[in-house]
Amino acid sequence: MTDIAVTDEQEIDQSRRRFLTAATVATGAVGTVFAITPFIKSWNPSERARALGAPTEVDVTKIEPGQMVIATWRKQAIYIVHRTPEMVASLPKNDAQLKDPTSADSVQPVYATNEMRSVKPDYLVLIGICTHLGCLPKQHFERGDASLGADWPGGFFCPCHGSKFDMAGRVFAGSPASVNLSIPPYEFRGDTVVIGVDPQKGVA
Repeated sequence: MTDIAVTDEQEIDQSRRRFLTAATVATGAVGTVFAITPFIKSWNPSERARALGAPTEVDVTKIEPGQMVIATWRKQAIYIVHRTPEMVASLPKNDAQLKDPTSADSVQPVYATNEMRSVKPDYLVLIGICTHLGCLPKQHFERGDASLGADWPGGFFCPCHGSKFDMAGRVFAGSPASVNLSIPPYEFRGDTVVIGVDPQKGVA
């Protein structure tokens, strides 16, 4: 009888051990799933990250000649100017006064590396951040603006440190800024300008 009692107890102990072992493994597996879930989620871009890089569309038909609108792309101010024929025609006259008239040392897509610095001559698309210390240049499109002098040809003026840019965003000599205002990747789809899309590479 004694031998039988011992055997029963051993079987009970073994059953308990198997149960506890299984329970421990199951608990560990569940804990591991909860532990790695935040890491798995971190591999996927957040909604905010996707929104940050999403292209911005602007209907340019609503911009009158001589006017500018400000859009936002990747938390940057984007200046879109509907230049008048007179503004476009005056650009070559500024070359002798500019630091980088051909935009050789400035940032712009290949398709905007021209004197107009644009895809279409009458529409200028700029990142509205001064290349000196990141301030926001103000529009002063009127020629001979009283605040900037009778020889002012029209363009942008940064009130923070005095950098001046023409109607193509090219920096004038004597300005603290060393390079022209940057041009973002963009393309036209009919009457809509899509900022953040490179015609050759897709979404930037």
